[in-house]
Amino acid sequence: MDHDLQDYLKTAVEVARVAGNMVKKAYYVDKSVVTKESFADLVTETDQAVERKIIESLEKKYPTHKFIGEESVAEGKKCEWTDTPTWIIDPIDGTSNFVHSIPYNCVCIGLGINRKIVLGVVFLPVTDQMYTAVKGQGAFCNDKRLSVSNTSDLKNAVVYTEAGNSRQPDTVLTKIENMKNIVFASHGIRCFGSAAVNMCMVAQGSGDAYIEYGIHVWDIAAAGIIVEEAGGVLMDPTGSEVDYLSRGILCASSASVATSISKIIKPVEFERD
Repeated sequence: MDHDLQDYLKTAVEVARVAGNMVKKAYYVDKSVVTKESFADLVTETDQAVERKIIESLEKKYPTHKFIGEESVAEGKKCEWTDTPTWIIDPIDGTSNFVHSIPYNCVCIGLGINRKIVLGVVFLPVTDQMYTAVKGQGAFCNDKRLSVSNTSDLKNAVVYTEAGNSRQPDTVLTKIENMKNIVFASHGIRCFGSAAVNMCMVAQGSGDAYIEYGIHVWDIAAAGIIVEEAGGVLMDPTGSEVDYLSRGILCASSASVATSISKIIKPVEFERD
C-alpha cells in the first residue's frame, strides 16, 4: 500500500489547528475537571471533546485507519498498535497546565505505519507554535527547520524531567532521587509539565535532554519523531532501543548525553500501555 505522507501531514496539521482552537477557547474559561488514577491525574471535558473531534475528522478521511487516543483508553478501549496505519492522539498533553491556565499545553497527533512512527504534529494553541516532522524530511516549528543543540557532555546540559501524576511514595521518591543525580551532573533541570513540550524544546535546541518514567505512547509518539528529525536521539531510559509502549522515554541532543543520563538514574516500573 502506498502512503502519501505529505497528505497525511497536511490533514494532521489542519485537524490539530481545529482541535487547538477548541483548546484555546476553553483555556480562557472555567474548566470542568475530574480525576483519573490520582488526584494529580486530571481530565477535562475539553480533553474528551477534542479527542472525539480529532478522531471523527481523521476517520472521515481515512476510514481504514486505526486510532489510539488517551481518553478512549481511559474509557476502557484497549491500546492496540498493529501494522495498520494508526493515529496516536493526545488531545491535551499538559492537562494540569491547561487547568491552571499555564500556556504550555498542546495537541499531539502521531502516525504509526507498520508499528513505526512516520509523522508527528505537536501544536501549542495558546502560543501558536506548530511543530511538525515527517520521517526523513526534517523537523520544523511554524515552517522553520529545527536542530538539536551541539551539547555532547552532560555537565554542560540542561535536562527536562517531570514528577509525573503518580503519588505512590516509592515512585515519587525514586523520581526525586533521579532528579537529584541529574542536578549534580548537569547545568540543571527544567519541567514544562508536558512530555511533548519538553521534547520539542530538546528538538529546537532549548535544552539538551528529557527523561521520564510513567508517560504513555500518546504523550511521546508525535514529539519523538520531531526530536529524531531534528537530529536528536531517542531511546529507552535503560539505554536500550526505544519502546513506545514501555512507559519510559529518554531523548537527547546526542547519544553521549543520553547514555550519561541512563547511567545515573534508577528505573521506575509502570504497567505497559
